[in-house]
Formats: sequence, C-alpha cells, structure tokens
Amino acid sequence: MAKRISLREFQQGLSERLVSARRGEGEQALLGIESGGEDLPGGSHWLIDLGDSGEVTPLPQLTPAPLTKSWFAGIANIRGVLYSVVDFAAWRGGAPTPINAQSRLLLVGAKHGITTALLVRRALGLRPQLQMRAASEARVGADEKAPWLGGRFTDAQDVTWTQLRIPALLADPNYLDIAL
Repeated sequence: MAKRISLREFQQGLSERLVSARRGEGEQALLGIESGGEDLPGGSHWLIDLGDSGEVTPLPQLTPAPLTKSWFAGIANIRGVLYSVVDFAAWRGGAPTPINAQSRLLLVGAKHGITTALLVRRALGLRPQLQMRAASEARVGADEKAPWLGGRFTDAQDVTWTQLRIPALLADPNYLDIAL
C-alpha cells in the first residue's frame, strides 16, 4: 500500500523536485500531465520539458470571455497577472475538461512572453526520462503530425506518453485564434 501524504507535502515535494531538475541535479525528468481523450491526437498522457513547463497551479475561478471558441475556458487571475486559459482536451477536439479538485492550470507561456495556460485534467508529477523507451511510431496516425506533437514514449507500466512541444503549440495559428 502506498504511503499517504497530505496535498501540501506532495506540492512541496514536487516543487523541490522541479527546482532540483531545473538546476540539472539528478536525472533528466519531464513533467507528466493528463488531458482527456485517448482517441484524440497525442492521447491523454503528456510529457513536457521542464524548461518549457512553467508553473502548475490549482484551478482558480475562471472569468468567461464572450465571443470566443468553445475550447477557450476563460481568463484566470494568478497573483495579479491575467492568463488566457485554453482547455487542452477541447482544443484538440475532445470533450471539455471536467472542473473538479484535480483540475490544474499549466502556465506555459510566461517564458515565451505569452500569458497563457492550459487547463488539464490533472498533473501527474515528474517522470524520469531514463525510465522511458521510445514507442512505436506505427501507432501515430496521419492526423497526428501537428508540429506541437513530439515523440512518443512508453513507461514501465506500458502507458504511452506524447511529448508536448510548448514553443510549437504557442506558435500554432489554431491555438492563437480564439475569436468566433
């Protein structure tokens, strides 16, 4: 049985590991997130390079924005900075991400000069890159050739992960066009 820890201990441990990984200490790790839609391009398990990952925050109150596409979840105020929030699963053509205690915002654009965030089902913590093996490219469909889709990997539990290329996502005209 797994050891039970409080949410505060988990967040503190994750924060320490993220800082350690950014300094280059320990093995190379990637941030794992879950965003619904096994049948959507990239699947539901995603890996993000820590240099591009930004901050993971609990979901704050979102302010709706009129005359925007359905996948645009709204505007979030994070410590006085307004972030545009895109529902990552809905943006890829799936069902909207459920809003619950596990929902998270991944602030991905600050490093790139864009205050944007991805709404995801949940953050899964760090995934050691050395424990991943390249997945068969035969599983990638022709419709999954978007430039923001990176390599596919499989972990020890045989879960397939897709690397999300944040700079390519932020440059995608479809991601930037939120108006109806």
